[in-house]
Amino acid sequence: MSIFGTIVSKLFGKANAATSTDAPAAVAGAPAAPVAPEAVSPTSVTPPSVAPLSGVDVAAVMDRFVSESGQKLDWRVSIVDMMKALGMDSSLDHRKQLAGELGYTGDTNDSASMNIWLHKEVLKALAANGGTLPASLTS
Repeated sequence: MSIFGTIVSKLFGKANAATSTDAPAAVAGAPAAPVAPEAVSPTSVTPPSVAPLSGVDVAAVMDRFVSESGQKLDWRVSIVDMMKALGMDSSLDHRKQLAGELGYTGDTNDSASMNIWLHKEVLKALAANGGTLPASLTS
């Protein structure tokens, strides 16, 4: 599974688990099997195809992940913290792989610029796949 697909799976799984125990439902229906990411051309900003999030409140789910992690993580501004909150490998190699999946054309050795781009693109891709985000995170 792609790294972006793993992010979506974890968000959907947490939201789906909350639906089972918290009601009312944040997600309708059962998750579909993730689809392999599409080839992304440098001029394309289409996120990889994955199972849709079906209206998952990304901020609420991410806040739950952070709370359960017991760490002080600022997923709203940091791709590294977002990946850590999700229990994922946030190493530079994995972030470079994620950048490739999302069509990053910059210098992957400039990790600060890549991380800023990645964070914005992951949020855009989550929204494009049906996740809901506060306006402050989508501008």
